[in-house]
Amino acid sequence: MTETALQVAPGDCFHCGQPIPPGSHYFVRIDHQPREMCCTGCQAVATAIVENNLTDYYRFRTEISDRPDDLVPEALRQLQVYDAPELQKSFVRETGTNIREASLILEGIVCAACVWLNEHHVKQLDGVLDFRINYSTHRATLKWDNERLHLSQVLQAISEIGYHAHPFDPGRLESLQKKEKSAALRRIAIAGLGMMQVMMIAVAMYIGAVSDMDTGMRDFLRWISLVMTTPVVFYSARVFFSSAWRDLRRGRFGMDVPVSLAIAIAFTASVWATFTGGGEVYFDSVTMFTFFLLTGRYLEMAARHKSGQVAEELVRLMPATATRLRDGEQEVIPVSQLELGDQVLIKPGEVVPADGVVTDGTSSTNESLLTGESLPCHKQCGDALVGGTVNMESPLTMRVDKVGDSTVLAAIIRLLERAQAEKPELARLAEKVASRFVPLILVTALAVFAWWYQHQPTEAFWIALSVLVITCPCAFSLATPAALTAATGLLTSKGVLTTRGHALETLARINHIIFDKTGTLTHGHLEVVDVQTLGADSTAVCQQLAAGLEMASEHPVAHAIVRLSDSPASVVDLTAESGRGVKGVYAGKHYRIGTHAFVEELTGCQLPEKVSAAGERSQIFLGSDAGWLAVFSLADQLRAEAAQMVAELQAMGVTVTLLSGDSPNVVAAVAQQLGIAHAHGGQLPDAKLAYLRDLQAQGAVVAMVGDGVNDAPVLAGAPVSIAMGSGSQLAQASADMVLLSENLRQLPFAVRTARRMQTIIKQNFLWTIAYNLVAIPLAATGMIAPWMAAIGMSASSLVVVLNSLRLKNE
Repeated sequence: MTETALQVAPGDCFHCGQPIPPGSHYFVRIDHQPREMCCTGCQAVATAIVENNLTDYYRFRTEISDRPDDLVPEALRQLQVYDAPELQKSFVRETGTNIREASLILEGIVCAACVWLNEHHVKQLDGVLDFRINYSTHRATLKWDNERLHLSQVLQAISEIGYHAHPFDPGRLESLQKKEKSAALRRIAIAGLGMMQVMMIAVAMYIGAVSDMDTGMRDFLRWISLVMTTPVVFYSARVFFSSAWRDLRRGRFGMDVPVSLAIAIAFTASVWATFTGGGEVYFDSVTMFTFFLLTGRYLEMAARHKSGQVAEELVRLMPATATRLRDGEQEVIPVSQLELGDQVLIKPGEVVPADGVVTDGTSSTNESLLTGESLPCHKQCGDALVGGTVNMESPLTMRVDKVGDSTVLAAIIRLLERAQAEKPELARLAEKVASRFVPLILVTALAVFAWWYQHQPTEAFWIALSVLVITCPCAFSLATPAALTAATGLLTSKGVLTTRGHALETLARINHIIFDKTGTLTHGHLEVVDVQTLGADSTAVCQQLAAGLEMASEHPVAHAIVRLSDSPASVVDLTAESGRGVKGVYAGKHYRIGTHAFVEELTGCQLPEKVSAAGERSQIFLGSDAGWLAVFSLADQLRAEAAQMVAELQAMGVTVTLLSGDSPNVVAAVAQQLGIAHAHGGQLPDAKLAYLRDLQAQGAVVAMVGDGVNDAPVLAGAPVSIAMGSGSQLAQASADMVLLSENLRQLPFAVRTARRMQTIIKQNFLWTIAYNLVAIPLAATGMIAPWMAAIGMSASSLVVVLNSLRLKNE
């Protein structure tokens, strides 16, 4: 590209070339010169170009377009495409008024310092509410206020510091990973080829040094080595130089700074020796060092891609097309064009394209990738279908109820992304330490050089070089995210979804676990087994009133009551009180359904003595301001695996407690069947929370497992909380983990996995600390050559990643 220096006539706008209206005073400083603009629009665009370091546009433009849209440089225009609302529908989620959230892929991340730099740079932008990057997967979660900032401005800000961000797309991610691998292999191939050639020449030179090789031949071999090494340094090692320069421009010391210094200094010294015909050349060390570093990074990259596989598999579950039925005709359309209420045909072997309900056909679906359960789920008319599951046997016709971002799969992916983007305390500490480690390396290398230069000048340079290379803060930075990603992936494949970054770290330390009863230890499929009327109204009328009141609740009890009547009463002013019941008005009278105390507050009189004892059943009471109306007895079944799960947790040293809003005698009976020593019934949400606080005050690390709306406060208050997959959305939103599989046996497995993860993280830290404690003194005393240091540095990172991948083996 050549500089054209296009001149704008005096009195014309420097940006668009149009005449400047009299009295206008709009200026922008471009390349240290104040340039006059014709309007605020041109001033804004020119300011954006300057602020984004794109002033080359003015130096190289060959003509000025008449269309204002064409006045924006291509780089800015391409990014502005992502601001289009239609395009954002596919990857942006609105979480509030003007608050948006998107998942991005970041190119160019090579170390924890890159993560730190990007996060701090983007968080400084006015309008960015949150920005987190997962080093293992190179994926970022961005939350911003669209009123104050556009997405293109964030993407542009990232490109300003030398990285590139794109909206997350599984196809694009796969393409980027292939591109990344292909480029890495090319660099390794060039470095390997150069290393082999230079090593052969080096062997000849070493032999010649102790025999009778003349100076002419020695110089000739040096020149050949220089020719062979040059493409290795300027092509293969360019990735280190680019990364180091990017960090230095921002005043930061990334991991590639010492690496680049080592390569550049060794190569420059060797070139000098070749030109002058004196000193030593080290082309063999340069090529070998570059080859081993690139190979180590490639292996680490491949292992990193593998560790994030589960998240990518979930994204790919949804098919690209669906067969829609309209007027008896089948049409194949993109899934993105499905609308609510569409009838969709799902043939055997096909993937369900959205969430909905079976309207015709009987079959089984495989939901193992979502829930971890491998047994097929029987589906018939009226049953719910989850997008991403596979129809196994016969054709099914489905009515679409949820599409796109509203589906269960989309919610699971969002929660998983959030968990992987959030950093546990250990990861934050490691990144902080790593970002300060590089300056320490440089100071140490300088000190080592100064000492050796005083005592043995010929060795000082190479010993300092080994110190620069052998230290490995990147392994330190990988220690936590690699293990966390592997453990999260394993648990997700088993139907245990981790939604918060700290969840596994805390789960590993629990010594107490609290269970809700209904819907958690029991199936939550309550059935009304007896209705006893207490007033003048008939059983049918009481059932209609009860069903009308319970329409306002999501509790499993409410579902059982609602099923009692096909024509529930039209109750108005419905209000649900968590843990107590529901109240409302029908035909001018006030009604309540719920606990004994809740209804008694309205009736104002004691319960008639004729009411049967509850025994092991739950009882729900119905009353009005005129008195008691009915009592409903409900029964539920314990989950088959509940007793074994409790026994496994107790064997692991975890104390189990049962807290339930149900009557104490029912709770006591359940606790006895399961072997739970601590059980308390009649617990309201605030009482559960108070119990939790008491345990924490005594030093217990508590996990809470629940499913209902009434569990949401205690789930939110617990150090780590687990919601059942079929539980209320509020409970799942409050929880740190979600048991999608509904299989309670996965809870002890999750605790074991979390503890294994903690052990592996500690092993990773111990390894990196021990490695540096041993390697740095050996390098500083001259016992390790630069090429050996390169192998050590790469191997250190690889050990950490491979050790973390052991978590994927159950």
